[in-house]
Amino acid sequence: MKIRLYQVDAFASRVFEGNPAAVCPLNHWLNDTTLQAIAEENNLSETAFFVPSEKGFNLRWFTPLKEVDLCGHATLATAHVIFTTFDHAKQTIVFETRSGELTVTRTREDILQMDFPSLPPQPCDCPEILSTGLGLRPTEVLAADDYVAVVESEETVRGISPHQALLQQLDLRGVVVTAPGRDVDFVSRFFAPKYGIAEDPVTGSAHSELAPYWAKKLGKKTLEAKQVSQRGGHIVCEVRADRVLLSGKAVTFMEAEIVM
Repeated sequence: MKIRLYQVDAFASRVFEGNPAAVCPLNHWLNDTTLQAIAEENNLSETAFFVPSEKGFNLRWFTPLKEVDLCGHATLATAHVIFTTFDHAKQTIVFETRSGELTVTRTREDILQMDFPSLPPQPCDCPEILSTGLGLRPTEVLAADDYVAVVESEETVRGISPHQALLQQLDLRGVVVTAPGRDVDFVSRFFAPKYGIAEDPVTGSAHSELAPYWAKKLGKKTLEAKQVSQRGGHIVCEVRADRVLLSGKAVTFMEAEIVM
């Protein structure tokens, strides 16, 4: 069996930026053990698999350790592959996922806009293991799919060197550390060691949590965000009722073939 594989840098305007994702088109679903083994072999934060469906495509995402319910950068990467390699004629792609229907629209030739559910984080007590793992006491802690740790400055976000073994013990998916940005509305970094991701370069799904928080905090619906990981990435966020529109670019780094 041979499976096409595309490695795409998402939320990037050129290769070696943004967040790499593997994308595998399938004619039908393979068993879950095989899908997980491919994701582990790829050793990227996410591998996306898609098959055609009546509405568009069924889409699933796997980290090296497990399947996840929602992933932004691998969705953007998959849409990029479908638009550029499969010559998708429509302006919008419909994905059927574990998080419901998600759409990606090509607003301009190089800009893709994802329509994701809004996940407003709610204030919570700061777990001691969270502050110890980050090496600081956040000014505010909230929770949705992840813990959202708000700190005072972009410099603080950039300077964090977390204790991965401690963060791995948290009960939620991961930790987003965020602050106001110097030249954008807000910045962030994302850590999910329990999913095999020490630090994710750019995390679209985390912005479904961050955008509602900062929209309320700053009193604006459209925000510019930057994830200040080593690779870095830029995301434009627009909050609309119970949805968040996340826009960015993607570029293909590699085309390959899996032989099994």
